[in-house]
Amino acid sequence: MKKLFPLVITLLISAHCFAQEDIPFPFQGGNKVMMQFFQDSIKLSQRIILSKASGTVLFKFSADEHGDMKNLVIYYADDAVLASPLIDAMKKTTHKWIIPEKEKLHDFIIPFLVRFKATNDDNTETTGAMHNFEVKRKPIVARDQIPLNQATLLPAVTISYDAGK
Repeated sequence: MKKLFPLVITLLISAHCFAQEDIPFPFQGGNKVMMQFFQDSIKLSQRIILSKASGTVLFKFSADEHGDMKNLVIYYADDAVLASPLIDAMKKTTHKWIIPEKEKLHDFIIPFLVRFKATNDDNTETTGAMHNFEVKRKPIVARDQIPLNQATLLPAVTISYDAGK
């Protein structure tokens, strides 16, 4: 009997491991298609470009069984100016999300990294603009706990832009 108990426990754990379903990437077309979609859909404002703004914006949203985005929440943003064009792009993802079977709603967390492409000839004007942005930025942060439940963390979307002269 003592030898049978560990065997039963091992079989139950093994069965649980095999029972986990292999879910597809949650954006129709996969990771590369999602990255390209956001590269094409995000239109950064002149204010972001001129101020050499850069930083991270972290969203949590839910998707329903039809692939529609619901309940978009900003968990963190280095500055509110960075969030606006990303929200506009997220609104364009209607019917693009895939959720696990047998779920009516699934939560996702997606980070966006916004940065400008540095060049060798960046000058004091660029450095000054970066410093000015950093000093005046207004971050969006959570002031209380954030329950995550069973959210899926998606890969970070990096948006790089030419700083211009």
